[in-house]
Amino acid sequence: MENKFQKWLEENSITEVECLVPDLGGIARGKIVPTKKFIKGLENDSHRLPQSVFIQTISGGYATEDEELPIDVYNPTDIDVILRPDFNTIRNVPWYEDPTAQVICDAVNLNGTQVINASRTVLKKILKLYEELGYQPIISPEVEFYLVKPNSDADYPLEVPTGQSGRVETGKQAFGIDAVNEFDNLFEDVYNFCEQQNIEIDTINHESGSAQMEINFQHGEPLELADQVFLFKRTLRQAAIKHKLYATFMAKPMENQPGSSLHLHQSLLNKKNNKNIFYSKKNTISNLMKNYIGGLQEFTPKLMPIHAPNINSYRRLFATWDAPRNTNWGIGNRSCGFRIPSNEEHSMRIENRISGSDTNPYLVIAANLAAGYLGIKNKIKPSAETKKSVFGDQKSFLPKNMEQAISLFEKNDQINDVFNQKFVRTIAAIRRVENQAYLKVISSWEREFLLLNV
Repeated sequence: MENKFQKWLEENSITEVECLVPDLGGIARGKIVPTKKFIKGLENDSHRLPQSVFIQTISGGYATEDEELPIDVYNPTDIDVILRPDFNTIRNVPWYEDPTAQVICDAVNLNGTQVINASRTVLKKILKLYEELGYQPIISPEVEFYLVKPNSDADYPLEVPTGQSGRVETGKQAFGIDAVNEFDNLFEDVYNFCEQQNIEIDTINHESGSAQMEINFQHGEPLELADQVFLFKRTLRQAAIKHKLYATFMAKPMENQPGSSLHLHQSLLNKKNNKNIFYSKKNTISNLMKNYIGGLQEFTPKLMPIHAPNINSYRRLFATWDAPRNTNWGIGNRSCGFRIPSNEEHSMRIENRISGSDTNPYLVIAANLAAGYLGIKNKIKPSAETKKSVFGDQKSFLPKNMEQAISLFEKNDQINDVFNQKFVRTIAAIRRVENQAYLKVISSWEREFLLLNV
């Protein structure tokens, strides 16, 4: 493996290597290492990070702040874990002037076992369950985001940026071609950067919000797509900064604007004959697909600390009229949480529309596949198809806040079994710490309506 790395690094005249590992929030952690030191480190596993990286919160705290965190989740000596670079993920970093590489790493304990709380480990564990069944999951993410003016003071609301015309977009420009072209120079860089990194983005379109866009990815193998979404988020943010803009994947970044989601299309192939097992010639939708949908309906509400990982995630779900806060399913029905876009054999799939774009791509893919797996394993029957619109329906089977979500997630025995109890406890502890950090902050709403009135 060292020879592969060395050859590639020499051919590309690389001077530095970024060793990246996605934490549980989906943030890129790691080290920047000179090329010679990187190669030498492969020989003796000297690329390391403290174990605490995998219990870190989005606000920079740690799960250890949670009184309910069991002692077996974390070693209080904060020992090292080894970063093992995956050669298949090595790429140039196109926005640097000096030739720099980036490589995604797996996290390994000093005893050689995989770090349970590492995002890639979690997804690999779920994929192994499908391998044992003889099935190959195929997924395709659609990721929404906003472009906004630079915001250096967190007390000020985000603002819509000025486009190439010199005007600020107003109104809803869903699927507007010229509205996308307002930021054509930025997206030219994004496409070029993605091409140089083998990130296979398919199409871009304008969504309903002002300067809100969506990028669609080519369908493929889950781990590869998770890596691509992880790298794409970083790529887009860097490209936007180059053009004096911010790109944000917050689920609900602006008041009176739609939220941003990560729609995940998913299907299963039979590895023996490479056929889509969601399709049935007799009934169009196979019984196995029905069980998969049943699993999504049953377990998605219990996996919301992954689908809706931040306080802001619930603003999207419950303060936006068109957010899919239901677990209904329907053919072509965009008001449903689970939509079947096509009923043709080659493209038969289910789309989960509930997740926010702020989610960790590895974990949200794992959460969908785990729910589907449990549906197949337990032969869960789905509800009847929803044929009417349920936009604006106030009835919800989803938890309405983080506290409810944590409780459903942490106490479910099947989720603990399929993921690993240590991982579940860690996520629950992180979410509690983040929720407590949020409660300490006094908002502008409170100052505006309570300061002089109560």
